[in-house]
Parts: sequence; structure tokens; C-alpha cells
Amino acid sequence: MTQFQTIDDLQLSGRRALVRVDFNVPIRDGKITDNSRIVRVLPTIRDLKAQGAKIILMAHFGRPKGNVVPEMSLGPVVEGLSDALGGEKVAFAGDCIGTEVSTQIDALSNGEILLLENLRFHAGEEANDSSFAQELAKLGDVYINDAFSAAHRAHASTDGLARLLPAAAGRLMQTELEHLSQALGQPKRPVAALVGGAKVSTKLELLSNLVGKVDVLVIGGGMANTFLNAQGIEVGRSLCEHEMADTARAILKEAEAQNSKVMLPSDVVVAETLAENVPTSTVKTSSVPANQMILDAGSQTALEIVAELKGCKTLVWNGPLGCFETEPFDAATNSVAQAAAGLTVSGDLLTVAGGGDTVAALVHAGVDEDFSYISTAGGAFLEWLEGKTLPGVKALEDAA
Repeated sequence: MTQFQTIDDLQLSGRRALVRVDFNVPIRDGKITDNSRIVRVLPTIRDLKAQGAKIILMAHFGRPKGNVVPEMSLGPVVEGLSDALGGEKVAFAGDCIGTEVSTQIDALSNGEILLLENLRFHAGEEANDSSFAQELAKLGDVYINDAFSAAHRAHASTDGLARLLPAAAGRLMQTELEHLSQALGQPKRPVAALVGGAKVSTKLELLSNLVGKVDVLVIGGGMANTFLNAQGIEVGRSLCEHEMADTARAILKEAEAQNSKVMLPSDVVVAETLAENVPTSTVKTSSVPANQMILDAGSQTALEIVAELKGCKTLVWNGPLGCFETEPFDAATNSVAQAAAGLTVSGDLLTVAGGGDTVAALVHAGVDEDFSYISTAGGAFLEWLEGKTLPGVKALEDAA
């Protein structure tokens, strides 16, 4: 288990708490269209308020590359955050460092909130510049990182700052790390991993790391076509990385050496084009017509995966089994997700999911409320699954 301090380990009453959050939310016409990232930070903000901290929120927005870009201001987030807090007043600073910001912080009463302007308006943020980190550190007494989604970046606000002040994980960061540790650090076995998506090349490190850690590895999506092709199976006009055949065979060989069972589709849904309501058929993987493409795992494959999951205690899910955005090629993803959710609700399976299209696929399947934990972290979630050290997490460990 990763060792780090949490909010519970800090004395916060009357102290200035610098909180790194992820408010990189979608905005259209000045309005937030999805506030889920804001909602996920509310437990941390409420706990800090309850303990009488002066709350200074730091975040980035977009990629201004060290320049002040008015369209990438965090100003529009103020209203959305205030609404999410039930109308609570949220002050806004026109910069994230400097004397004017310090003056605004000095004026805060215990429990009040100030949102700083986009960290990435300063080049020192992404460069992890020590002098920029020191300017940030002047603004606070303690540092709290609640942005796991930015933890794979060694930036001033995620790495440098954590080494200058007493540092702890916020509630969202704490929850992410605890669930990821349950899933892969010290999991209940047997452990299954379901990995989907288009290309083996983008998930090579992920597959290589999982092979040594899981008991069952389910491979779906376009990636499965590459593995089938590597075994000499014709996949017609399907998406397939033919040049990755040797790599796929090496992964299968390593899985065998590690006693990790690999599951590939035994039947598939094929069509001539990817579009709604096109004629489809379900065939054995050995019988894919030359003029058609694989667009989903078949119903028999879905049943086989579900049967395997019933014997497992932990499931890590990353990526869909088919082209779920287009019906009817969402069937396998939906049925396996719903079965996994049922096993979760009954207490038989710990389910942790995240990255890429996974969140959208599970929402589409109607099970996003029933999985044990769904991470919205994207890149950080993937790098964790790949076994990489995340700078933002490492900084918290070093501070513990």
C-alpha cells in the first residue's frame, strides 16, 4: 500500500491550505457542460471548511504554454464551483502568484475559498521550475494534492510544491490510491484484467505489466484482432496491426510463463461497414469473411468472460470490447459490464475501471454507479496500470 499523509494528519484550523485540484472541465459559451471533476473535489473542500482552513485552490486549464490566454482563464469555473457548493461564495484571483494574490489570501477568513488563475499561464508550472514552486509555497502553510489525474506530470504544483510544504493527499487522491492499491497492489485473487481499445501499440506497456500481475487477461476491441492475426487467424478487413504480430506472440508466451490465462474472442460480430443498423452476423473467429470487419465480441465470448469473472475476486477494466458508440456493437461491452456490476453489488467482485473510453462505455451500459470505483484520471490511471512511478504520488510518499 502506498504510504502518504491525508487531511486527517494535518493541523488545519486557521492555516492556509494550498489545494491542487483538476478543474480542466469542458466549457462552452462560458458555461461548464460537465461538472463531474468539480463534484469529485467537494469532499476535500468540505472537510477543509469543517476544520477551519483557508482554502486556496490551484488548477490548470487547457494548454496555454506559459502565456496568458484569456479563453483559458479559470474565471468561468467560479460560478460552477459556487453552484456545486450550494451557493457558497468563491473568490477569484487574477493570477496564481504575487503580492496581489497574497493580499487576497490574507483577507480570507477561516473556511473561505479562493480560486487562483490558471497555473499554466506561467511557464514555470510545466517546467517544474523551483523558483515558481517557491512562489507558490509562499502562499500557503500546507499543501494538499487532490488531482490524481495530473499526478503523472512532474509539474511545479504536483511535484515541486509538495517538497516545500507539509504535504498530504486530498479525499479524491486518497480514494484513487486506495482503490488502485486494492486492485493491483495487494488484490484479492483471482484477479482479472479486461483490456480493450484499438491498438496493441498504445497499450504495450500496460499489457506487459498486467501479464505478470493478473490471473486472467481478457483482450478485446481492435487489439484482439491483432492477437488473433498473430495466431494465424484471418481477420478480414478488421482493424489490425499486422506489424505487431511478433509482439503479440511474445505477450502470449510471457502470459503462459507467468501462468496468466489470456482470453480472446471465440466468436465475433462482423459487418461490411461501421454504421448503425447495418446487416451483421455472428461468426466463429476462425470464419471471418474476407470482405467484412470485426466490430464486437460475440455473445458466446461475452458468456465465457462472465463465467470467468464469477470465479474472480478483483477486476481491473480498461477499454471496451467493441465499437460501443455504434449500436449494435455495444452488446458485448454492455452484457459483460452489467454482469460485473451485478457481481460487485452482491459483494463478490471488486471492480476498478478507468482510462480512455472506459468511463463512457460503462455509463452507456448503465453501470457507472455500481462499480466499486471508476477513475476519470485518464493518462495517470493508465500509467499506474503500466507500473510507472507517478511524480505527484511519489512526492506525497516522500513527504510522508
